[in-house]
Amino acid sequence: MGTLVAPKDFSPVDDAEAIKKACQGLVSHPLPPLLLGVFRIVGPTVLGCAVTFASAWFDYVTEADMSHFSDLTLMLLPFVSKPLAFVKSIEVSLEVMFVCPPWSLSFVLLIGWGTDERVIISVLGHRNMFQRRLIRLAYEEVYREDLIRQLQSELSGHFERAVCHWILDPADRDAVFANSALKKATPDHRVIIELACLKSPEELLGIRRAYKFRYRRSLEEDVAAHTSGDVRKILVMLASAYRYDGDDIDKEMVKLEASILHDEIHGNAFNHEELIRILSTRSKVQLNSTFNHYRDIHGTSITQGLSGDPANEYLAGLRTAVRCIKDPKRYLAKVLRTAVNAVVTDEDALSRVIVTCAEKDLGEIKELFFNRNSTSLEQAVANNTSGDFKSFLLTLLGSEDN
Repeated sequence: MGTLVAPKDFSPVDDAEAIKKACQGLVSHPLPPLLLGVFRIVGPTVLGCAVTFASAWFDYVTEADMSHFSDLTLMLLPFVSKPLAFVKSIEVSLEVMFVCPPWSLSFVLLIGWGTDERVIISVLGHRNMFQRRLIRLAYEEVYREDLIRQLQSELSGHFERAVCHWILDPADRDAVFANSALKKATPDHRVIIELACLKSPEELLGIRRAYKFRYRRSLEEDVAAHTSGDVRKILVMLASAYRYDGDDIDKEMVKLEASILHDEIHGNAFNHEELIRILSTRSKVQLNSTFNHYRDIHGTSITQGLSGDPANEYLAGLRTAVRCIKDPKRYLAKVLRTAVNAVVTDEDALSRVIVTCAEKDLGEIKELFFNRNSTSLEQAVANNTSGDFKSFLLTLLGSEDN
């Protein structure tokens, strides 16, 4: 159950036009157009004069003996020392006014009112995947430019990335998530494991195809290039897997492989090929049956058996894989909880989960989050984010009071 509230009837051309106007700033503004225009042209001149004044004054103070100058003389020194800078600042403003007089359309297009992020959130935050795809096609057909590139030039920060990720088709979006995670100074292995273990075999195959098309390299190739040792083994195997997706369970295999996992865990042979093989090739139904049998026989969960040094990336990767396969929604609720409870909010993880799940199972994830934290996900987002980024995430969460 998703949280997105999308209209049944909409016009992709009208939405594209609304977004274009929002980017150009051709929307209602509290200041009168002429007053705002004059302010935007004269403003840089005033700022330029102030900077020039301060620079000249600083030069005199630091390089000359100022004891014999009066206060009035000190104030006038910049005008005497750098007159051409002031003349140039005024000249630039006059040139702009001459080329684009306030009554012209060119003047309006030049100054704009600033991007209206509220319109962008209102439109895109209430459109489903198919509607967003049509809006992007309509935008390109009407304006001869890509919607995502336009938004990248107008927006910034986490808000820009969240909106652009939201517009992308799911496979393409996940390919971008994977590439971004690998390019970090410290690669975020968790993202690769999530994609490999939370997605269906066909979805993972689609991600690999999208990755290859976008980056001209295979996902497995980049995973191998940005990892090493045992971590590389498990990540490459998971990323390249194509599991059986049926409901059949081999009960004898369950018993055998539960025993193999127990022997390797208690023998601390975590880098054994059999462990990696089981986690990366068996169907999720088969693995869950194996995990349950392991608990029934040995009285403890596999993740507890894999506990160890928190800095051990390999063990952390194995635990993440097991949790993703065992209970995906509970895992994602934990990702959100960790993101908002961190000393510095993990906006990347927060945005990734909300954007990815808004049309799928975010409603159930919100319930799990509330049950564990005694506070709603909306409240947690409101308390730990700000600005347009907060408004956009709350819109995807189905909250209209933001």
